[in-house]
Amino acid sequence: MTRPSFVTLLAALSFGLAGKVHAGPPFITDDPETVEFQHWEVYLASQVAHDSGGWSGTAPHLEINYGAVPNVQLHLIAPLSFSAPKGARTEYGFGDLELGAKIRFTEETDHRPQVGIFPLIELPTGDSTRGLGNGKAQIFLPIWLQKSFGKWTTYGGGGYWINQGVGNRNWFYAGWLVQRKITKQLTLGAEVFHETRKSDDEASNTKINAGGMFDVSDNWHVLFSAGHTVQGRSEFIGYLGLQYTFGPEKKSAGK
Repeated sequence: MTRPSFVTLLAALSFGLAGKVHAGPPFITDDPETVEFQHWEVYLASQVAHDSGGWSGTAPHLEINYGAVPNVQLHLIAPLSFSAPKGARTEYGFGDLELGAKIRFTEETDHRPQVGIFPLIELPTGDSTRGLGNGKAQIFLPIWLQKSFGKWTTYGGGGYWINQGVGNRNWFYAGWLVQRKITKQLTLGAEVFHETRKSDDEASNTKINAGGMFDVSDNWHVLFSAGHTVQGRSEFIGYLGLQYTFGPEKKSAGK
C-alpha cells in the first residue's frame, strides 16, 4: 500500500477524524484529573486534520501517562507524523516529541472543583523542512478545572503557547467540555474551544468537537472524536485511539 493510500485509509477508519497532539484524549480540551498513583495509561492512536491545504496528523502516535506520585502525572507522546499537502508529495516520519507533567492542586468536593496545571514542552525532533515538526521547541502553560454532577462531568480552562520560529506567534487556547455517562460502558461529550492566531499567515479559529469513550473491559478502552471549525478557516479534525490502563490492584479491606 502506498503512503498516500495508507493516509486515506487511516482517515476513513477515523471517520475522516489534530495534527498537533495535545490535550486529553479524545478531546483537545484537557482536565486536571491525574492518573492514579503507580497506574499507567497507554494509548495507540491517530489524530488527523484536513483543510484546503491537505491532510496532516499522526499515524500512529504512542502516548504514555504515569501516576508518579499522588496528584502528579508524567506524560509522553512519541508520534509518527505525516504531511500530505494537496498536489504535493506526502511526507512520513518521526514528529515532535511531547513531554509534560500534570499537577493537581485541589481535589473535588461537593462545592469545589478540581484544579490543576499541565505544562507541556514539544521538542523539535521532527523534520520541519518536510512538514513533520515545528522546527523550534514549543511550550504550553495551561490551568484546568473540573466538576462532576452525578452522571455529568464538565471541565475546561486554557493557557498560553510559547510558539518559537520564524513567522510563528505566541498564542492563547481556551476551551470547555461537557460529557455524560450514557451507559456503564459508554461516555459521550462535546467541547468548544478557541485558538488565537499561531502565525503571521493564520487567523484565529473556534471549533466544536464531539466524541466519547467505550469501555471494552476494565483495562481496554476505545476513544473517538470528530469536529469542525465554526469560526475561522474551514478545518476538519478527528481522533481514534485504543487505550490500555493498568496498575497495582487495590487490596480488599481486612487483607
